[in-house]
Amino acid sequence: MGYIRKLNDSVNIIGTNLRKYRIQNNYSQEDLCKKLALLGLTMFQPDIYEIENNKRLVKDFELKAFCMALNISADDLLRDTEKFFD
Repeated sequence: MGYIRKLNDSVNIIGTNLRKYRIQNNYSQEDLCKKLALLGLTMFQPDIYEIENNKRLVKDFELKAFCMALNISADDLLRDTEKFFD
């Protein structure tokens, strides 16, 4: 397996915002998986957990699917992520 680069010990920078918007929509991690499945993306609860805890990479099409499932923009998911670059 290839080397995964980390930014300040994180593999992604959207995890905190993903959790915030998931909770604002009153979705469990399983609920979000079901919404993603309706969009054609298979993801499981442990995947969501790892993403929300910045332990799993996020592919561009997954980012788009999260936005569609949560009715938010990519800018919403990337908001206030500058701290990862400090």
